[in-house]
Amino acid sequence: MTSCLHTIQDYGLRSLGIGERLLPREGFTLCEQVTLIGSGMIWNIYFGVLALLAGFFLATALALGKNAHSRWLRKPAEWFIFLFRGSPLFIQFFFAYFLFLSLKSVHPFFAPFTAAWAGALVVLFLNTAAYSAEIFYGALQSIPKGDIQAADALGMSGWSRFRRITWPTMLRLAWPAYTNEAIFLFHATTLVFFSGFPAWQQRGDALYYASYFADKTFNPFIPYPILAGFFILCTLGIIALFGLINRRLNRHLPQEARQKMRLRFNLIR
Repeated sequence: MTSCLHTIQDYGLRSLGIGERLLPREGFTLCEQVTLIGSGMIWNIYFGVLALLAGFFLATALALGKNAHSRWLRKPAEWFIFLFRGSPLFIQFFFAYFLFLSLKSVHPFFAPFTAAWAGALVVLFLNTAAYSAEIFYGALQSIPKGDIQAADALGMSGWSRFRRITWPTMLRLAWPAYTNEAIFLFHATTLVFFSGFPAWQQRGDALYYASYFADKTFNPFIPYPILAGFFILCTLGIIALFGLINRRLNRHLPQEARQKMRLRFNLIR
């Protein structure tokens, strides 16, 4: 027990550069594997949370743009959504890395974007915004006409109608599908350090450390189940949090009319 606590102190924050610099080379214990893979989860949570928060607002703007009557607003939103939904996320990581690498030689402003903490975050942010925008657009199309007509009858228009009728109804209809997108985004963070973005000083994410142990021990049946366990816990946390928000969004409806969460896990995107 004392040895495991010492291991946690040494490697618990190693993915952030705090603690032991060198990874264990032999005699790997279960505690070392759990601790280091758990340490790597800090990066997965960082990428997932920030990309999801920023992507939510861009997705709302894109959905409204795609739903707009003006061609100048609709077409850019449509092409943005098509581009990021139509190309594989793994390819987007590679393209973004080499793009930022080229721009770095033009201006030092782009230097941080060649690192995963900034460059990969931008890619995840744009990718989830495109997928979420399509979800929100579908919800906008599903808003009952009677709700809009009732708002017009009450004299609501513009921002007031959007804030009190359109936006809350859109979120209520889109939330179950958006929850699935949030889960997939967290799973997609495992691609970051296997794309063009390098792991500086071996400060990788959870999959990076799991692969390290699998390569060194030639036994993938310990580190990868540990990794899966961490992501299952993360998924359960997302389901619980988004479930609370879903109940909040549907609190005004009778119990039998409330939209229930139906989670559909994607095998491939």
